[in-house]
Amino acid sequence: MNERIKCEKYLSKVMSAQDAAKLIYPGATIGMSGFTPAGHAKAVPLAIAKRVEETGEKLNLTVMTGASVGDEIDGALVRAGAMKRRTPYQTNSTVRNAINAGEVDYFDVHLSQMAVWAKNGFFGEIDFAIVEIVGIDEEGHLIPSTSIGMANTYIDCAKHVILEINTSQPESLKGIHDVYTVERVPNSQPIPIVHPEDRIGTEYYPCDFDKIAAIVFTDIPDHGRAVPPVDETSQKIADNIIEIITKETQAGRLSVPLPPLQSGVGGVANAVLAGLKKSDFTDLKVYSEVLQDAVFDLIDAGKIAFASGTSLTVSPDFEEQYHANFENYRGKIMLRPQEISNHPEVIRRLGIIAMNTAIEVDIYGNTNSSHINGTRIMNGIGGSGDFAQNAGLSIFMTPSTAKNGALSCIVPFVTHVDHTEHDIHFLVTEYGYADLRCLTPRQRAHAIIENCAHPDFRPMLREYVNRSCKECAAQQTPHILKDVFKDK
Repeated sequence: MNERIKCEKYLSKVMSAQDAAKLIYPGATIGMSGFTPAGHAKAVPLAIAKRVEETGEKLNLTVMTGASVGDEIDGALVRAGAMKRRTPYQTNSTVRNAINAGEVDYFDVHLSQMAVWAKNGFFGEIDFAIVEIVGIDEEGHLIPSTSIGMANTYIDCAKHVILEINTSQPESLKGIHDVYTVERVPNSQPIPIVHPEDRIGTEYYPCDFDKIAAIVFTDIPDHGRAVPPVDETSQKIADNIIEIITKETQAGRLSVPLPPLQSGVGGVANAVLAGLKKSDFTDLKVYSEVLQDAVFDLIDAGKIAFASGTSLTVSPDFEEQYHANFENYRGKIMLRPQEISNHPEVIRRLGIIAMNTAIEVDIYGNTNSSHINGTRIMNGIGGSGDFAQNAGLSIFMTPSTAKNGALSCIVPFVTHVDHTEHDIHFLVTEYGYADLRCLTPRQRAHAIIENCAHPDFRPMLREYVNRSCKECAAQQTPHILKDVFKDK
């Protein structure tokens, strides 16, 4: 304990996870640390789930996080029947199924807006913050773990704070964090970031000692998701994006070195970043949410000079290399609160190249990133809207088909709109890309069908567009609405 808690008075707050779980009362709203399962609370949520399973209590908890978290929260609490409401973003199948079944209430929020909503009281009172840290220094400062996400805001806003000191995470994480909180309007000031490496805050979470209700020790590690190998489709999408960026620099529309990069998570996104390793681009910088395997691989290759995010998420296959080279990484990475990593002001100022994935895209450029058939939630909007609306260059990518080629991902009209036609500059599939800037709706439709749709589905899409333009000749955006969803 003394190795991780260097300020002696904090030792009086140490208790078991089971005792900390007893502090949670029915109907509580809890803000939990964690972002894309890294740095999330683990021991106390598991103890809460066990308490409910043993007592049969109806806690009806509202659970807020930074983004997706591990099964210790979104699995265990749902299976125990302890979770009633959830926001903002999730990827766990247990909570997803409960949301779609109507057993857990879910409301989706842009990740950049979460801190604003919490500080302005939109969520009501936040009763508890349960936050993973790696230790407490001599001054009583809380040293963050592998993500920041919303943790600093939950600590500030909650009535009570429960800390989990995770001994599976090295104390060497100290120093990579930059904790900065934006004041509420009318006291907010410009965020002084003009380069991704600019440090503007502290290396720790400040927290009033009297707010701390419990300190729990745990050694439950993060469980990063496996990154699928780069397949042919992902490689072609990556190659197309590299071609776009290359042409944009040659035309003088992108600077060299490139503006900072943002990329979503997953196999396609990882493939895009990996594609940069083979490119001629150097001195790259990243201003994103998640720093994943490909980011560290690019640092090792001498391609990335600096990377800013809000979470460190490495796959099991990459863990050994990550830990072995961490001292090389620590001077080239920084973790910030998601309010800063996703802030529109900073994204706009830096001219970010934003690369995000979609489930489906329609012929006019509207994208659906969160729902299947417009009804079943998959994960949520996450931070893609923050970046797409404010990026210097906004790229959306998707395979041209789903379900082994049975379904086209290019459709007449998306079944759910997360990002409108105004938020996308380029659409990319394995078949090519469409530059949608400055095009009319009818021009966008032809560009998307001819450059991005799978050849098997192009005749049907062409027929729909031609028929719509004929029957709706006086319309700016031709649609035969009675037909667009008839096969859904």
